[in-house]
Amino acid sequence: MSSLHKLVVYTFITFLIAIGYYWTMQGYSHPDHPETFLNEVGEEIGEVALWLLVFIYARTLLKLMSAKGSFAQRLIPGSINDLSNSLIRTVLIPLNKTHAYVGIATLAVILLHIALVGWHLEILLFQVVLGLLIWQGLFGFFLRWRFSPRQLKQFSYLVHAQFVTGIMIGIFSYVGHWLVD
Repeated sequence: MSSLHKLVVYTFITFLIAIGYYWTMQGYSHPDHPETFLNEVGEEIGEVALWLLVFIYARTLLKLMSAKGSFAQRLIPGSINDLSNSLIRTVLIPLNKTHAYVGIATLAVILLHIALVGWHLEILLFQVVLGLLIWQGLFGFFLRWRFSPRQLKQFSYLVHAQFVTGIMIGIFSYVGHWLVD
């Protein structure tokens, strides 16, 4: 099975799990919170967080497209591969240099969004997304911290650089927002 096919199947299964949880929570009615100015600000901050996540995972998608191999060949036709690779690599240089800073800012903006809109710990998808965000932030920190042992950096790279965690964060937060809206 090709890696693109595996990624599509994984995304579909993750979406089915999220939809299944959504259906089981159909009778759930979240506690009424009065709409305040801070809630409105929190919703706008959530949109900023969404765009920061798009920025981060667009970089990941560009890295996958610029790699040699079958996954990249499925994303970019062979005739434009050389031109697109040089363009992609040119775009990736500043994205790679700013990734850690944008990642920290994204995590901070998401946590601010959660603090202003509300902690919905009764929703399992929220707990999973929060855990994945902490997971990504913690192992991203170990990658950049200069006092990290070499083995910890290697392990951190393996678990931080997984596109599947981004897929889970995206799908679970999207479906989780259905429950609170």
